[in-house]
Amino acid sequence: MKWWSTNRLRLIQNNLRETDADMDVDLLIRELKSFHANVLMMNAGGIFAFYPSSLMHQYVTPNLTKDLLGEAVEKAHANGLRFIARFDFSKAHESLWMRYPEWFYRDREGREVNYHGIVHTCLNGAYQQVKSLESIQEVLERYPVDGIFFNMFGYQHWDYSGNFYGPCYCPNCRLRFREVTGEDLLAYTGPEHPMHELYRSFQERTSREMLERIHGFVKSLRSDVAISTYHPHRVDIVRKESNTSLKRSGQPRLYSASENVASIQDSWDDKLVSNCSINAIDLTYRFTGVSENENAIRLYQSIGSGSGLDFCIIGAFEGYPDRASFETVKDIFRYHAEHEELFGQLGSMAEAVLVKPAAPEAAAEYHGMFKMLKEEHVLFDVVMEEQLVAMESKLMHMRAVILPGVQGLSVAAARALHRAADAGAVLVATGTALERQPELLKEWFAASFAGVKQSEPGAYLDVSDKSHFPGFAHGRDWIVADGSFARVAFDPDTTECRLPFIEPSTFGPPERAYGHRIGADYGLGLHRRVGKQGTVRTGVYMPWNPGELYYRHGFEDYRQVMADVLHDIVPNRIAATNAPPCLELFVHRLKEGGCLIQLLNLSGYNGTTFMNPLPLYDVQVELTIDRVDETAAANASGTWPQKWRLPRNAEARGRLLRAESDAQVETSQDRVTVTLPQIGRYEAVWLQAVPVGDRKELISSDAKA
Repeated sequence: MKWWSTNRLRLIQNNLRETDADMDVDLLIRELKSFHANVLMMNAGGIFAFYPSSLMHQYVTPNLTKDLLGEAVEKAHANGLRFIARFDFSKAHESLWMRYPEWFYRDREGREVNYHGIVHTCLNGAYQQVKSLESIQEVLERYPVDGIFFNMFGYQHWDYSGNFYGPCYCPNCRLRFREVTGEDLLAYTGPEHPMHELYRSFQERTSREMLERIHGFVKSLRSDVAISTYHPHRVDIVRKESNTSLKRSGQPRLYSASENVASIQDSWDDKLVSNCSINAIDLTYRFTGVSENENAIRLYQSIGSGSGLDFCIIGAFEGYPDRASFETVKDIFRYHAEHEELFGQLGSMAEAVLVKPAAPEAAAEYHGMFKMLKEEHVLFDVVMEEQLVAMESKLMHMRAVILPGVQGLSVAAARALHRAADAGAVLVATGTALERQPELLKEWFAASFAGVKQSEPGAYLDVSDKSHFPGFAHGRDWIVADGSFARVAFDPDTTECRLPFIEPSTFGPPERAYGHRIGADYGLGLHRRVGKQGTVRTGVYMPWNPGELYYRHGFEDYRQVMADVLHDIVPNRIAATNAPPCLELFVHRLKEGGCLIQLLNLSGYNGTTFMNPLPLYDVQVELTIDRVDETAAANASGTWPQKWRLPRNAEARGRLLRAESDAQVETSQDRVTVTLPQIGRYEAVWLQAVPVGDRKELISSDAKA
């Protein structure tokens, strides 16, 4: 078993500056142990080497007075910590640019990007293609590091100040682009150009080819070394980041860590994901951190979603000017360490899959749908569009598969979804999904585009049919249909049409705000037909953007529409709760037969600020269970997915991991109900099956370990 094969990482990254080259390593180790960290990530080479390199292309920081990398690796191992060496080959010292200008980026006018003496390199140049491997080899042969991480891997078109320079037009890129595409790179001018998709596919192909080379080279030297970067191809640990920026438009992403983890954790069976909580509020202001509440949410979401912990600061702990979050971070790291045996065996109990679309223009629809499902406490996995084929066995067990704005499904991916629908999964498509694939639109939803899109303001959707939309029983009959609405014709023989489209009319002056009429179009078509095996195949198509509207504006109407639709097509869900939308719910089966419920209170977030959460009272979580004989329960631990299986002669007992006390649990024939009198920021309930009448107290996980 590889050391990284479980989600028990508690990683601290010290992102070193040149001036940290003589840091006190003993002090660093003491700090890491106070965090209960078990992995240290620190700079090795690339822009600067923090060891005495013998390579002519590896610039060694002049501040180096000792072999910092060697000392850090040795003392980390002596104290039970793994060590991941950080490289950054996206840039190099300007002295190298003067000697080897052919290694570096060039903009359209042939100019380099020199940022305070650090110059952008090119993925297709010899520095990244050849010399980077030499640097990796030197470190791996000199030091027993446990992993290597690449920062800013791939194509970098921006500098640290956010200035955009566009694609690299160096001779290496132009030659490679001609080889791959047959086109002249100089003809491409940017994202608005017709060749943009071709350029994106070129970037992806060449990035994957480089990762293939790195993987083959590293594993030939040492198979026990974990490879990590932000791209998932041929790496062992996919790194993600929860970060902030003062220049970023829109509100902070409340579910950043949950989404980062889920999109990798649920899409690959052979990769670990580590989501880094970046303490700094911005690259520009690296020495002031986000609030302890934001850090806490990120870290709890990481372990709640099935990952370990990951936290980063700039420089060393000594002299770091913002320690406000440290005690909170330490407390969460300690908690994970005490219960790592449980967190290392989480299994999905999802009933739905949310597909993460490949197209960037569908991102808002996807993130809005993610937010809706979280607030409705739906248990769902995220599968990236590119992984639909690999995750087909997962799709086959789902009750619903949601496609927010997905446009270009491959033949194999469409086949996988087709089989999932035959197995009983309801396909739900929103955001004018499959607009460019009319054959799938017709087959799955009995729908076809009429060729007209509504983008004028003043349109509505009619939700007055309370039999289908009971969430609007309070009196609202119309909801706003802002933005894009596609005119779609549904087959009237096999499709039930809902959400009549109310055509735009004048809205000003107020004396002229009338004339709305119900048109011939609908905002939802529910298609049912009998499949080949006699099963009823169901598809729901929504030719507008409820996810994007919710993501951008937050109107509860859009979440309520989706809640009513999901209740209709996926009734009697595995998990139900009386908790408000601000409580994030995680439910996992445990490989040893138990169940873990985690509850994260997000009530302190007001849209811009992360404050202390308000306590939640009398929260109940109800799980629908399967009653089985002892043998079936014992054999079920490795299967996926499933309701929690409880032996017929057993009842559930629970332990509150944070409060370190017994939980209030009631067991009936087909349900287990957990009641939490009060929840502060976070609580977890560890459920186990015990024989009926056995009053023995549950063993705590730390004692068990």
